[in-house]
Amino acid sequence: MTEKYKIIAKFVKDISSETPNVDTYLFVKDNISNYSLNIDIKSSALKPKIIQVETTLKYSDKSQNTKKSFFEMVYATVIRINEDFDKKELGKIVLCDVQNEIYPELEKIFLNIMHGSGFPELKFNKKINFEELYKNNQN
Repeated sequence: MTEKYKIIAKFVKDISSETPNVDTYLFVKDNISNYSLNIDIKSSALKPKIIQVETTLKYSDKSQNTKKSFFEMVYATVIRINEDFDKKELGKIVLCDVQNEIYPELEKIFLNIMHGSGFPELKFNKKINFEELYKNNQN
């Protein structure tokens, strides 16, 4: 059996780390536990059998605090589909298979930015289960 897809390019498309002032930085540093990681995945066809997948990571505070930092990265992955798949199978490839392959590198890049933004102790302790997220979205 041949591979379902091949990654032909991957790169950071956009990245942002914003902390407006030192008061906000100190507040966020003390309250970073209020922040949570959110993931959004979008895809678009570039050419026949060529798809660009954009995985967006946002690390944000959903509370009503006025002092907040903003962290976001859009990571683009361009894949070549090696066979014809139905919409459901293609969705699984984009939302699970590609994500499982790219996520370790994507997380490393994002954490390096966070560490360089003044939060060196930050870690994501919870592993993301893309299969489970996909199944939950199907229901």
